[in-house]
Amino acid sequence: MSEITQLIEAGTAKGGVESEALFTAAYGELRKLAHSRLSQSGPMTLLDTTALVNESWLRLSGKDHLQVETRRKFFAYAAQVMRTVIVDLVRERNAERRGGGAKALTLNTAIGDGVAQDDEALHVHEALESLAQVEPRLAQVVEMRYFGGLTEVEIGDALGLTERTVRRDWDKARLLLAAMLR
Repeated sequence: MSEITQLIEAGTAKGGVESEALFTAAYGELRKLAHSRLSQSGPMTLLDTTALVNESWLRLSGKDHLQVETRRKFFAYAAQVMRTVIVDLVRERNAERRGGGAKALTLNTAIGDGVAQDDEALHVHEALESLAQVEPRLAQVVEMRYFGGLTEVEIGDALGLTERTVRRDWDKARLLLAAMLR
């Protein structure tokens, strides 16, 4: 049994897991999760792996003790928090770049390298929110794969699904999101 699982089980009996101990135990895996996501996104954000992990952890651990049921749920929630960190940063960059809501005047038809990717992340986020209203599990799969960078096996472990079910959910979600993004 891993140290993380032991902490969660001990914390469940005590009414919560000590945040600092859980962060120390999960840091390596959170870094892998963050690195995976950031390496797939290219120059989408100005975050590096450490900054994403730390910012996510600040949002995760608002208290001294966390209510965590299982290791799977913890990492699924961590992927969701990483998604919100990335989306919030992209929104902030877009607001600054576009004059905080002021109408932009384009003198050059060339679009900057990061603009299309920033907009893509925001559009996917908005479509994902709509998908979550209709198919919550599909939204979780997309969130964990697109924003969390998890593999089908890791998603299956986190959600208690088979790899084949995750693959089908991923295919279905991609079709639905493609239709929403048109």
